[in-house]
Amino acid sequence: MVQSERAPLPIVVLLSGSGSNLQAIIDAAQAGLPVDIRAVISNKAEAYGLERARQAGIPTQVLSHKDYADRDSYDAALAALIDGCQAQLVVLAGFMRILSDGFVRRYEGRMLNIHPSLLPRHRGLDTHARALAAGDDEHGATVHFVSPELDAGPIIIQARVPVQAGDTPQALAARVLREEHRIYPQAIRWFAEGRLTLEQGRALLDGQPITP
Repeated sequence: MVQSERAPLPIVVLLSGSGSNLQAIIDAAQAGLPVDIRAVISNKAEAYGLERARQAGIPTQVLSHKDYADRDSYDAALAALIDGCQAQLVVLAGFMRILSDGFVRRYEGRMLNIHPSLLPRHRGLDTHARALAAGDDEHGATVHFVSPELDAGPIIIQARVPVQAGDTPQALAARVLREEHRIYPQAIRWFAEGRLTLEQGRALLDGQPITP
């Protein structure tokens, strides 16, 4: 019996900057990643990620946080855009906004983020400089489900890189970024194929808890 193919998963990507992880997802989709990128949304009109999307023929939307009185009203407008795309997965790819608890709960189990550290180490910003300052012998990146607590959601996949003698934050960031471009499409593939789920606060792959 021939197994019926799963339809491409509708996703929306949120970003604020250059969009290199978006580009990795676009490239993976062109190579067979089973997703349909319905829209790329940014809070910054100058974000180069929007141009990457346009070049790939993906609809874009700018939703500036400066046009809204508070976080909740912004997040409500953002949710309306996402839901209008009928997205089944929200992908944060350098979206530099702290999301409200209500927004996170709305997309619980279907919103992913990538963070440039080996969580739970170095939550927040300036992770590469902090890893060097701490004397870490390894660093890396983490894909996780988004939870209300910043950078604290269940871990899905990590990539590790050695910290080398004489490393600068910029050199370390470049090596980590290459790994981000590898592991983010992998995590999205697992979700799109129905293999990755969030159940009772735990990330499961093929029904088994993921151990970082």
